[in-house]
Amino acid sequence: MAEEGTVKKGLSEKKKKKLLDARTWERDAKLVENGNALRQELGEGLFEDHNVFWEKVDAAIEKLGLKLSTSDKKTILRAVSWRVETAPEVVARIHKAGKTEADPLRGRYETTVDGKPCVVEYEPDPDLRDSEQVPLLEEGGIEAFIRREVLPYTPDAWIDESATKIGYEISFTRHFYKPQPLRTLEEIRADIVSLEKETEGLLEEIIAGDAQ
Repeated sequence: MAEEGTVKKGLSEKKKKKLLDARTWERDAKLVENGNALRQELGEGLFEDHNVFWEKVDAAIEKLGLKLSTSDKKTILRAVSWRVETAPEVVARIHKAGKTEADPLRGRYETTVDGKPCVVEYEPDPDLRDSEQVPLLEEGGIEAFIRREVLPYTPDAWIDESATKIGYEISFTRHFYKPQPLRTLEEIRADIVSLEKETEGLLEEIIAGDAQ
């Protein structure tokens, strides 16, 4: 039973409605069914290279004739995968050589896949994702800032231009807050003396009352 004055935390109405929706359970049941089918097809082996694992999963999906959206496939793969520091980078996209220019600062790297030169983009690690506030008048712009402040410490970092936003930050505290002047020691001392006078004799009255 909750104590008086405490706030009970629970699901929001939106989440509660989704949880009670039969379609949610049907979708999750289908995910479990497809996940079990893939497990039986792929076996119990451990894939240390996620790129190889992804190819195996795609081949199994095609072989079994499963109908999985990209979102559902990622949900299943996240459930059976975990992060390993020494694992190879996960390739998100491959561009043919000459079609796309390599630019490491924006996450496009020259490499060789199946013996052919190409430009690849890797999956970002959400646990390492970070944001920076770059002054609007920064000399050299975002690139200069990243080269100076980020790359010396994280050489493989890149800029996600889809998440870059230009705006203004207004500090309400700095511009509108007016701090109250501190009270003097004399004022504090006067309050203490006043409180002592108000409580004078109170302890004696309590003790006397308990003794009766």
